[in-house]
Amino acid sequence: MTSDTTSTPNFEPLRLGFIGLGIMGAPMAGHLIAAGHTVFVHTRGRVPPAIAESRATLCTTACGVAERADIVFTMVPDTPDVEAVLFGPHGVAAGLETGKTVVDMSSISPIATKDFARRIAALGCDYLDAPVSGGEVGAKNATLSIMVGGTEAAFERVRPLFALMGKNITHVGGVGDGQTAKVANQIIVALNIEAVAEALVFAAKAGADPARVRAALMGGFASSRILEVHGQRMIDRTFNPGFRIELHQKDLNLALSTARSLGVALPNTATAQELFNVCAAHGGKAWDHSAMVRALETMSNVEIGPPAA
Repeated sequence: MTSDTTSTPNFEPLRLGFIGLGIMGAPMAGHLIAAGHTVFVHTRGRVPPAIAESRATLCTTACGVAERADIVFTMVPDTPDVEAVLFGPHGVAAGLETGKTVVDMSSISPIATKDFARRIAALGCDYLDAPVSGGEVGAKNATLSIMVGGTEAAFERVRPLFALMGKNITHVGGVGDGQTAKVANQIIVALNIEAVAEALVFAAKAGADPARVRAALMGGFASSRILEVHGQRMIDRTFNPGFRIELHQKDLNLALSTARSLGVALPNTATAQELFNVCAAHGGKAWDHSAMVRALETMSNVEIGPPAA
């Protein structure tokens, strides 16, 4: 690992920081490194080999990243993790100078995000919340959907970097609006998984071939990406993540807690969360979220899958 940077034609490398090199963060940081930027990294666990063998510079603290970089990205699991990275001992805030930008790409509470942004703004720095959708595959292929909240000026400054990590990049609105969009995304995904699971369990219990039912539905108004991908997972019994149930539980907790604070009712989101809870209680926290179908199968005493030979 080195701080040396090779020159790239017609390109002025930026000094970037990336904190959180997990399943999603590592490939996202890798795209910034591959583009020729000078990247300073920090992570809680082991540095992935692809990053360790790159031109990135490893920093021992988040503060060290912020001291060296002009734009700092964070990609960590949950709201308390973001707060610790930003404001804990040796956190990002301790290393910031006026004019720098913090971009949180984690999926966390919209309400907490607004508080974090106020605290960063008090230091004379910009803050963008930019959660992503697309999973590990999208992170590796740089095809993530990125939902951004913050000022237009900060968004335009960072947009070329977002374009290195994703394809569908939307400035949703002010600070917190990116996180609100991500929570809405996770509500829709969970309820679509539930709908597909219920339909296929119903078909199996009625004696129809779920695979053929799915094929028929793919040609009609019920067709969806969830029916296409996760419906096939349910039939094939391929529940390796993917996107882990425990992560979707976290996102639905954000939806339900935020809704409670806003006085909004999300009855079907609550039901989807209970079905995830059933899976987790049966040892399924690490299953792909399409395995929600297992909870419904247990309740109906049927298992969908390929027809018997």
